Amino acid sequence: MKQLHDPGQRGFASDNYAGVHPEVLAALAEANGGHQVSYGADVYTERLAEVMRGHFGDRAEVFPVFNGTGANVTALTALLPRWGAVIASSNAHLHTDENGAPERIGGLKLLTVDTPDGKLTPEHIDREAWGWGDEHRAQPLAVSITQTTELGTLYTPGEIRAVAEHVHEKGMALHMDGARIANAAAALGVPLREFTTDAGVDILSFGGTKNGLLYGEAIVTLTPGRADGLVYLRKLNMQLASKMRFVSAQLLALFDDDLYLRSAGRANAMAARLRAALEDGIARGEISGLGFSRPTQANGVFAVLANDVADRIRERVKFYDWDRAAGEVRWMTSFDTTEDDVDAFVAVIREELAR
Repeated sequence: MKQLHDPGQRGFASDNYAGVHPEVLAALAEANGGHQVSYGADVYTERLAEVMRGHFGDRAEVFPVFNGTGANVTALTALLPRWGAVIASSNAHLHTDENGAPERIGGLKLLTVDTPDGKLTPEHIDREAWGWGDEHRAQPLAVSITQTTELGTLYTPGEIRAVAEHVHEKGMALHMDGARIANAAAALGVPLREFTTDAGVDILSFGGTKNGLLYGEAIVTLTPGRADGLVYLRKLNMQLASKMRFVSAQLLALFDDDLYLRSAGRANAMAARLRAALEDGIARGEISGLGFSRPTQANGVFAVLANDVADRIRERVKFYDWDRAAGEVRWMTSFDTTEDDVDAFVAVIREELAR
C-alpha cells in the first residue's frame, strides 16, 4: 500500500494522533505466526495476567478489551446492579466524550459533580451520595475517578486513598479510568499499585492506546468479588477479541523494560518543555496575549489566548479548543514528541501572537 500521509507531520491535538511505538510493533510481529488458542486462552494473555499481578498484586485479574470506552462501560456494568448509579466529575471522559455509552449500553445513571480541577474529593462525592432506599432515585453505588484527569491534573496516592475510604464507608465501589495511567505513574514516580491497589481502587481501566499501542486497553479487577460477571459482560459488550494474543502482546510490550514509563515520561517532559518555553517568553516580555488556565502535571498544557490567534496557529499545527467561549485551548504531547517538535511549535505560537 502506498503511504498516504506525511510521517514527519506533528501536532499537539491528542496523544491519540501518534502512531504505534516501534517496540509495540515489534511485539506484534513476535506474536504473529503459527496458531494460538483464541478468545484469551493463549500464552500471551496468560503471561499478561502474571505481569499484571506483579504490578497490581496477587489478587489482580486482567481482561483485555478493544478500547477505553469499552473498558469503562464494561467495568462499571460489572460493578453495579441494574438500578445502580455512578458518581463522576462533570469533566470526566465517561460523561463528556463517550456518547452516552454508559447510559445506552450499560444502562447506568451518571451523577455528575462540578469540580474546578477535574478531581473528586469526599466533599464532592457527598453532593450526590444520598438517597439510598429511595425508589425514585438511581442508587449511587460506585464512584469513578480519572487518572490523570481530563483537565491534566493528577491525584496523589493520598488523595485517592481518602476518596476510596470515603466511598467504601458508604458501601460503594471505586473505579479508576486510567486512560493516561502511565503518565500519572511517570509524574508521581511511584509504582502503579501505590495509587491503585494499595490506595483502595476496586477496578481499573488500564490505558494503552494513548501511550503507543495500536489498539487495546485492559480492565483490571483489584478487589476480588467486586466484578465477577466480567467474564460474561466482556463478550456481551462486544469487547472480547477472538485473536486476543495481539492485544495482550501489545500490553506486555508496555511493561518490557518499563516502556510504559519511558514513553509517558517523554510525553510529560515535552509538555513541561512547551510550558516552560512559553512562560520564559512571557517573563522576558517577549510574549503577550497568552496565559495558562491549568497546572501542567502530565502531558497536557491548557492555555488561554484570543480565538483568532488560536485559529491562525491551528492552520499550521493541529490542536483543539477546550472552551472556545473562554479562549481556552489544550495542547497534548505524545510518546514521540521531540524537542524539535516543541521548539518549532513555540516558534509558531510566538509568530502568530506577534502579528
